[in-house]
Amino acid sequence: MKAESYWVYILLCENGCYYTGYTADLEKRYAAHIDGVASKYTRSFRPVSIAQSWKIAGGKSLAMKIEKRIKKLSRIQKENLIANPNLLFLENEILFNR
Repeated sequence: MKAESYWVYILLCENGCYYTGYTADLEKRYAAHIDGVASKYTRSFRPVSIAQSWKIAGGKSLAMKIEKRIKKLSRIQKENLIANPNLLFLENEILFNR
């Protein structure tokens, strides 16, 4: 049986803030954010781009765990992760040292 994969993503919103989420279908979820039906936050502050995304092979629970940890990062830490996406997968990366 093939392992289910999910996407964890960070959106840059029109107010300059970042929104983090997870989904099984990134294109469909991004379209829902653009249309204002995916979340209350992106209904008010529409996304202007997908700042970064990662395909997570490991199921929904792992994607949720990663999303939760990204949401706890400071803006500077999120910007560093966006600029250096491979940090997400490094053993000693900030997400997994908590």
